[in-house]
Amino acid sequence: MSAPRLDRRMVLEGPTRAADGAGGFALTWSVRGVVWAALKPGAGREAAGEEVLIAQTPYRIMVRGAPVGSQARPKPEDRLRDGNRVFTILAVTEADPRGQYLTCFAREEVPA
Repeated sequence: MSAPRLDRRMVLEGPTRAADGAGGFALTWSVRGVVWAALKPGAGREAAGEEVLIAQTPYRIMVRGAPVGSQARPKPEDRLRDGNRVFTILAVTEADPRGQYLTCFAREEVPA
């Protein structure tokens, strides 16, 4: 495997639940770090949201490897942010046998 070109700076964010004062929780996002990534888009589709149509595009996002349990290792339900674009991570796997790179299977959603 040749080394991927990690040419996009992205912010890794993790979900944090905070009490909302009414017995429930509000979801907020905390920055866990910055990663360099390579994005590879898949075929997009339209899906029905609660009140609007949402365009969904799957992505394979490759980043440098990090050990399991490390704050630098993306995991499902985290997200990667590129400016205003947000990519929700669905799954993460090693991209090569030595674990030098990780492939994040992600989805970008935008109102259609």
